[in-house]
Amino acid sequence: MSKTYLVTGGAGFIGSAVILRLLQRTDTVVANVDKLTYCGNPASLASVAKSPRYRFFHADVTDAEAMGSIIEEVRPDAIMHLAAESHVDRSIDGPAVFIQTNIVGTFTLLEAARKYWSHLPEDKKAAFRFHHISTDEVFGDLGSSGGYFHEDTPYQPSSPYSASKASSDHLVRAWHRTYGLPCIVTNCSNNYGPRQFPEKLIPLCILRALAGQSIPVYGKGEQIRDWLYVEDHARALEMAVDLGKPGATYNVGGSSERRNIDVVRGICQVLDRMVPEKLNGRQSFAELITHVTDRPGHDTRYAIDASHIQKELGWKPSHTFEEGLAETVRWYLDNKDWWQPILDGTYKMDRLGKIAD
Repeated sequence: MSKTYLVTGGAGFIGSAVILRLLQRTDTVVANVDKLTYCGNPASLASVAKSPRYRFFHADVTDAEAMGSIIEEVRPDAIMHLAAESHVDRSIDGPAVFIQTNIVGTFTLLEAARKYWSHLPEDKKAAFRFHHISTDEVFGDLGSSGGYFHEDTPYQPSSPYSASKASSDHLVRAWHRTYGLPCIVTNCSNNYGPRQFPEKLIPLCILRALAGQSIPVYGKGEQIRDWLYVEDHARALEMAVDLGKPGATYNVGGSSERRNIDVVRGICQVLDRMVPEKLNGRQSFAELITHVTDRPGHDTRYAIDASHIQKELGWKPSHTFEEGLAETVRWYLDNKDWWQPILDGTYKMDRLGKIAD
C-alpha cells in the first residue's frame, strides 16, 4: 500500500524537487500545501499537476484551521515541512514575515500534526513522521578557523532568517521531547539546481550574464559555502523521512566548498563554453563581474560534515559541483519559458539586482 506525504512549500525550489522525485520515482501519494508567495511557482510542477497521486492545497501554514482541516482530509503518513521564507537579504529588510512564517507557521503545523497524530491507531502513530527541513545557517559562522558543522554544533544564527529557522528547529525538537511527536530535523548546505528563483546567487548570475548585465558580488566574494545539488538533497530528504529515526538530526551537505567569487567565475566559464555567441565581443562573461558593498552580518564560511547521514542512511551526493553547475546552466538555457515570466513582470521582484547566498 502506497504512503501519503503532505509537503508544505512544495511549489518552491527544494519542495518542487522533492515532489517531482516522489511522484516520478515512487508510488507515494503527495499533497502539496503552498501559499504561493513570490517564489512559489506552480510551473515547477506542471509535469505532475494532473497526476492522480498529486493534490494541491492553496493555504498558509500559519492558518491553524486550514492546516488542521487539510491534515484530517489528507490523512498523511508523514509531513515534510519545507514552507519557509529563506532569502537572507529580504530578512534584513523585513524580518517580520520571517518570524511569522518560519516560527509561527512551524508552531501551527506542529500543533495540527500533534492533534492528528494523537488520535491515530498505535501502529500508525509509531510509523508517522514529522520531517522538518532546515538550514546550516542556524549554526552561524565558522570563520577562517576551519572545522565543520556537526549535528551537535551549537546554534549561533547571524541573520533574522537564520534566527527564525533556528527557532523553528528548537520548536520541532521540543514537540518531540515533550509530546513524543516522531520528528526528524535535517539541516542542509546551500542548494542549487533547476527551478531556483532568480534572486539566489547561481540563477541570478546566469540570467544577468545572459542579459549582458553586471553580475554583482558582495565584497571580495571570499565567503565560502558548501554547495549541494538540489536533486541530491531531494534524495536525502526522501531517505530521511523513510528511514530516519524519530528525534534524530541529519546534516546534509555536498562536500563542495567554494568561495562565492569562484562560483561566479565557474558560471561564467560554463556560459563561455555553452553560449559563446552571447559574449557580444567580450573574451568572457567574467568581464561582467562587479564587486558591491558587502551586506550586514555576512558569515564567512559554512561547511557541513555529512558523515552521519552517510553512515546511518547510506546517502551521499552523486553530483560533483562541476557536474551540477553545468546541468544547472543548461537547464536555465533550455527553460526560458519558466524564468522569463519572472523577469518580465509576471512576478514582482524588488531584489533582482542584488546577490544572495
